[in-house]
Amino acid sequence: MKLPPFEYACPTTINEAVALLASHDGEAKPLAGGQSLVPMLAFRVASPSLLVDLRKLAELKQIKIADDGVTLGAMVRWRDILDDARLRKAHPLLVAAVEHVAHYQIRNRGTVGGSIAHADPAAEMPGIVVTCEAKIAVVGKSGTRLLDAANFFQGPLMTALKPDEIITEIRLPAWPAKRRFGFQEFARRRGDFALAAAMLYYDEDGGKARNAHVGAIGVADQPLRLSAVEQVLNGNKIDDATIAKAEAAASASVDPHDDIHAGGAYRKALIGVMVERALKSAAA
Repeated sequence: MKLPPFEYACPTTINEAVALLASHDGEAKPLAGGQSLVPMLAFRVASPSLLVDLRKLAELKQIKIADDGVTLGAMVRWRDILDDARLRKAHPLLVAAVEHVAHYQIRNRGTVGGSIAHADPAAEMPGIVVTCEAKIAVVGKSGTRLLDAANFFQGPLMTALKPDEIITEIRLPAWPAKRRFGFQEFARRRGDFALAAAMLYYDEDGGKARNAHVGAIGVADQPLRLSAVEQVLNGNKIDDATIAKAEAAASASVDPHDDIHAGGAYRKALIGVMVERALKSAAA
């Protein structure tokens, strides 16, 4: 299908990009990797009057690793994460999730900021930022805001972003060297959107889990933290009995809708299996 008509701009500074977005009364859209927006244009799901291309904003393409965590610029591509060997130590759960993102061609163009702004409920990056309690930095005509990931997603393809704002950074907290983690995803074909996926981590104290964080995608209108599963894990040894309780708690925590890809009951059972496998991977 042909794209709808639109104006195009390619600013060289963030301030210029924000000014362009603010000048079109909510009818402008930022263009990052374009792997979600361009298909939406083709199917007329979106019809902005202006596309603001962010590709010349070099400051949004940096990966920073420090004692307090990992900072990803919004224009960092999936392949940049997979190619950066430092991240396999600095944030292995992030790398494990990105390995499941779409296909090679999309990983060459898609960006972390684009995925978060698009807010697909089955996408890996929104799940990671919610599970890991990331901070999302955004800038608009009113200045800079730092948002908690837990409050950023408001529904399918809905976020707390204002029409004139763009994401600039994703800040992930520091990752202890001995932290245990797991990521499990199930899709019809490799690279398809997840029917369900679980991502989790925990630290150990005397052989027992503490600070457990468990997230899920594909089973609700937005990424979830499964607090009931975290309660099962915290203070307990991660053995077969605890894992069985966590699996049951995961399934009981969600109420997915039926859709053309899978029934709600199937996804409900599937997320329990994904949590089980992720825990067994983490404990191995």
